[in-house]
Amino acid sequence: MGTGASKRTDDGSHGGHEPEEEEYLDQGGGQLYVSLKMENNYKLKKGELLPHVFGSVPLVGSWDASKALSMERESTSMWELSFVVPPNHETLDFKFLLKPKNNAPAPCVVEEGPNRQLIGGALQGDQRLAIFRLSSDEVLEYRVFIKADRVSPFDLAASWRAYQDNLRPSAVRGIPDVSLGTVPEIGAENGSSASLELDLEYYVVPAPSTSANSGHVYAANKTETPRSLNLSGVFTNADGSTTASHTFNDSGVSDDRPATKKEMEVVIPDSSNLSSSSGMVESKSVGTFSPFQKQDSHRGLFVDRGVGSPRLVKSSSTSTFSESRFDTEKKNSIPEAAGAVAAAAVADQMLGPKEDRHLAIVLVGLPARGKTFTAAKLTRYLRWLGHDTKHFNVGKYRRLKHGVNQTADFFRPDNPEGMEARNEVAALAFDDMVSWMQEGGQVGIFDATNSTRKRRNMLMKLAEGKCKIIFLETLCNDERIIERNICLKIQQSPDYAEQPDFEAGLQDFKNRLAYYEKVYEPVEEGSYIKMIDMVSGHGGQLQVNNISGYLPGRIVFFLVNTHLTPRPILLTRHGESKDNVRGRIGGDNPLSDTGEIYAKKLANFVEKRLKSERAASIWTSTLERAILTASPIVGFPKIQWRALDEINAGVCDGMTYEEIQKNMPDEYEARMKDKLRYRYPRGESYLDVIQRLEPVIIELERQRAPVVVISHQAVLRALYAYFADRPLKEVPHIEMPLHTIIEIQMGVTGVQEKRYKLMD
Repeated sequence: MGTGASKRTDDGSHGGHEPEEEEYLDQGGGQLYVSLKMENNYKLKKGELLPHVFGSVPLVGSWDASKALSMERESTSMWELSFVVPPNHETLDFKFLLKPKNNAPAPCVVEEGPNRQLIGGALQGDQRLAIFRLSSDEVLEYRVFIKADRVSPFDLAASWRAYQDNLRPSAVRGIPDVSLGTVPEIGAENGSSASLELDLEYYVVPAPSTSANSGHVYAANKTETPRSLNLSGVFTNADGSTTASHTFNDSGVSDDRPATKKEMEVVIPDSSNLSSSSGMVESKSVGTFSPFQKQDSHRGLFVDRGVGSPRLVKSSSTSTFSESRFDTEKKNSIPEAAGAVAAAAVADQMLGPKEDRHLAIVLVGLPARGKTFTAAKLTRYLRWLGHDTKHFNVGKYRRLKHGVNQTADFFRPDNPEGMEARNEVAALAFDDMVSWMQEGGQVGIFDATNSTRKRRNMLMKLAEGKCKIIFLETLCNDERIIERNICLKIQQSPDYAEQPDFEAGLQDFKNRLAYYEKVYEPVEEGSYIKMIDMVSGHGGQLQVNNISGYLPGRIVFFLVNTHLTPRPILLTRHGESKDNVRGRIGGDNPLSDTGEIYAKKLANFVEKRLKSERAASIWTSTLERAILTASPIVGFPKIQWRALDEINAGVCDGMTYEEIQKNMPDEYEARMKDKLRYRYPRGESYLDVIQRLEPVIIELERQRAPVVVISHQAVLRALYAYFADRPLKEVPHIEMPLHTIIEIQMGVTGVQEKRYKLMD
């Protein structure tokens, strides 16, 4: 590098500066972007002289004045020329000259003085003026500005690609953002290569093991595993005796067997050793204690905190544990989010009371009113936004502690033992939720009937100074919906898994429901949200009382837009683009030949799959490859969403991952270490994408007709993670193949997934 410098032989000025050049080149990497500017207030007249540059080969071109490079007018007084110095030639000899306009036969005028020399981006000497002697008594002076910046090859390549893309007219510029009632063009043919089999099942492929098929699992079974209970149901008293044992298989069916000491246990202390002020409540039904202490000094003394061997936890009054808990709260009190969610959390952290940092959504309602379904949807939404949220189902606690064979008599309001047992497991579940919050949890969804004012007052006392409670009451007066929910309950609930007679199970559940109806008291106390006849998605009411703050407001907004109407949502990436072929990220390129074939196959698929769904709509990003993929689809409205655009790769847009690794190793390593939070320079992170997708999720929840979403890999990963309830840390790693359709079926039974692969 630098050995290719040439000099004007006529004056022999300026020898080489080899040592300085070598010292500079040791810094390694990149090329020089050189900008030459000349400024003068001299007013050019017609036919007069224009600034040019000539100099060493191969940089400027030639010392031949006839081949000098013209400078471009930047303003009325400024002229500019920029170019890139090749890596094998970083010593530049040049001079300015004035040439006649339009190559008139007048002579050229070269600036006076020695050659200018630029070595490694540094101008040698102090030549701030360019002096041109037009005649013995006429001299022109120009101020000279020379700047050289070292840039990497990939920056230059990306700039050139962007320049070319900007020069290329967009193929979708004439397509409106919203188009209604599109019809096929006359004579349009999809071609045999894009035809599909009549039976779409031919294209079905297995969904991954972590798919969104929650509709096949009873919703309550997917809630939090009790910490204060255990899967074997073994309880050990202080004297070493054990109570009855119940084990549960994957279907939730109990299996009575003798208890063994090796199994996970909950240690029950001798009541004589406890202070009366400890808040421990004795259970007369099974002779155990509910560990919901009212004083922090007893918090966690006797309760197993996880799915493992029981352990004793130091009192929170000790300095060691208090410091640890403080660190945990400080670390986990802010949601794993960006944008508005993070800003709201910081504001609440700084301005709100301590207990308001933790929110308990307490469900209220009669059985078969959709409480667990609503709780599951709300949990999924808040987790996706970045809030650490868990769903605690009291029915699951009851089944683990008292078995699944409880008849309706267990729920009679005049059965004191049954009432006490149910209050006990409710307290256990609430204590588990509060304990989890004190370890850093943010939002707990407490799922139970909570149908009396007495029960709700008990929960509010347990929450004092620990978390803020908002009651969420679900009311339904549609007998048809209630009957449907009851039938699903009998079919899916572990309470009736051992009942072979459907009619007998149905009658038992209706008896249970009648007992709850006798004592039911609507919510009128505290902060509450009432959902009245909203599950159908057609009207209904939503009443709120004493609701304030960012997160409660988001919850209300979500609940206003959610319903149980079954409908499919089809997610697919755009067809293969030219940048996909080249392995480049980002960009706004058209489809490859393969991508165009997929667009036609997709149109055929949508026509067959949604032929009876004329209210369906097609959503795309605003990028060319997504719009072109949707273009063959006819008969459905099409809507372009800026929020569906691919993740912004910033300065890495248009690069391959190999180029990033080679030229930006620090960025490459940072991305590999934490893809969720990594933000491309001048671009976005996955958390940024999730924030801008929230309006899309809300609108998908609100829609009652099918929607086809044609978007991009990162965006679809984030959308799919919402429906599949996948942890945020998994979002950047979710497989989202090209030319594959993911059908998400939303309805009363939850979320079900089906995949179609139209092309290899």
